[in-house]
Amino acid sequence: MSSERGGASGSAEGGVKAIRAVASGKVQGVGFRWFVREQARRVGVDGWVRNCPDGSVEVLAAGAPESVDALVRAVRRGPSAARVDVLNVLPAGGEVAPHPFTIR
Repeated sequence: MSSERGGASGSAEGGVKAIRAVASGKVQGVGFRWFVREQARRVGVDGWVRNCPDGSVEVLAAGAPESVDALVRAVRRGPSAARVDVLNVLPAGGEVAPHPFTIR
């Protein structure tokens, strides 16, 4: 059973930064979600990653600001078989990020 933690705002208030990111390009069918999960767990970020019907990949991430920023850099880079053309990053809404980081 997993617990849930993480912030609801995109600010670093309380030491937690929470973002929602959408990556577009060649991001499905190339191990992108597994890459994001491993990077998130490596830097200690909670949240999830999922494929979207339009071919993009969406990420909800929450954790220490420097850890979330490191994950955003990794998502922008992606795994070697991927190509990220656009990465939109916004503060997260009110959703709580699950722990540990999961693939949906």
